[in-house]
Amino acid sequence: MNSPALQTDAPQANLRHYKYYTLITAAFVTVFLCSNLIGPGKAVKLFGLSFGAGNLFFPIGYIFGDILTEVYGYARARKVIWAGFGAQIFASFMAYIVLIMPADPAVDYNQLIDPALHVVFGNTWRIVVGSIIAFWIGDFANSYVMAKMKILTRGRFLWMRTIGSTIVGQLIDSIIFYPIAFAGLWDNNTLFKVVLFNFAFKLGVEVLFTPVTYAVVGWLKKAEHEDYYDNQTDFTPFSLKD
Repeated sequence: MNSPALQTDAPQANLRHYKYYTLITAAFVTVFLCSNLIGPGKAVKLFGLSFGAGNLFFPIGYIFGDILTEVYGYARARKVIWAGFGAQIFASFMAYIVLIMPADPAVDYNQLIDPALHVVFGNTWRIVVGSIIAFWIGDFANSYVMAKMKILTRGRFLWMRTIGSTIVGQLIDSIIFYPIAFAGLWDNNTLFKVVLFNFAFKLGVEVLFTPVTYAVVGWLKKAEHEDYYDNQTDFTPFSLKD
């Protein structure tokens, strides 16, 4: 266990083997892939508000990011962010290749399924680029703030750290994604309202799930015998070192 009082002359690699780290990594990547691939295909309206269906689940990825950083440390979370980034790029590339391939006219169901696939997975290049860039920057910002706040608060006030890091990460994500994807297609007033609403909605999900985050973090710390503090961590995002 790495405590806040432990100081060394050089960064210490976190070389331990964890029982649940791989499972949480898989869950994190799955949430982001589904949110970005399936979510944009449908707009929903609840309580008089219209938004992309993916927003219902996208914030859960940030909750997993908070849990990863809180329990395993920034360096371990950094690996997971890169895994999600690579998975997003590959999924977007695969969707593009599948959609441009000519459908076999001899297969009857192709007449129905091919147009539907284009609707669901045929995102414009702006949406693809915007989602990838926003995910990378926003999630690293979230993890960085979470790790730094843990040191400053000496591990106290988990709710403050999860909500504070989400404010930074989700605000950056929304400010980057929507202008890249929709500037020029929507008027500035609409764009501003959408950014504001989506930021508030995602933050609200984080707040709502705070008791769940507390329960999962507490259970994981006991199960893994870990409560990592990034006292000597190199916070560059361009590394895969533990």
